[in-house]
Amino acid sequence: MVGPMNAQWILVIAIGVIGLIVQMKLQSVFKKYSRVMFPGGLTGKEIAEKMLRDNGIYDVKVVSTPGHLTDHYNPATKTVNLSESVYGSNSVAAAAVAAHECGHAVQHAREYAPLKMRSALVPIVSVASQWSLWVVLAGILVLHSFPALFWIGIAMIAASALFSIITLPVEYNASARAMNWLTGARILQGEQVAQAKEALSWAARTYLVAALSAIATLIYYLGFARRD
Repeated sequence: MVGPMNAQWILVIAIGVIGLIVQMKLQSVFKKYSRVMFPGGLTGKEIAEKMLRDNGIYDVKVVSTPGHLTDHYNPATKTVNLSESVYGSNSVAAAAVAAHECGHAVQHAREYAPLKMRSALVPIVSVASQWSLWVVLAGILVLHSFPALFWIGIAMIAASALFSIITLPVEYNASARAMNWLTGARILQGEQVAQAKEALSWAARTYLVAALSAIATLIYYLGFARRD
């Protein structure tokens, strides 16, 4: 029979493998639709600027950032950061990604509650992501003499898990806003709409896997307390 700890370890590994598969599929889908150009001819930068204007947002800048699939919205600097493969491209994939990141800018402007919650957790999670496992491992070694250290580490892992869970509605809502605008503004039409939805769906699944991984990690380390 598989013991509780072994079952939890298998769960962590299984989710990790699923995560790799999802990432590979995302890369494949993005590459595929990066070759599909749409008639409007707008680049990712132009798509982003138009979506911001259409939503009455004029204090957010659209900038290029190095790397591949490194696109993100930074609420602190109010910048939509588009990767090099999105910024100057007029592909369906670029349109979907650019609109998605602008969806976060719209969330920020509309004070979307989950985004505010996630932003509030950023300082905590930035520390927790670096030190949580080290604190938990140290806590396991001194569990009998200083159990509080172990639970501090668990609390840090729990904060990261909570961050991942809150990220889900933020990302799915940004994609919904992106697709609503892309279709409403008639930027994408026909089969291009389905292609953009597929690209954003696979991107969203990476966040779902990340949330499941964070929860599985929390369960795994909680097993040490139950075993003790």
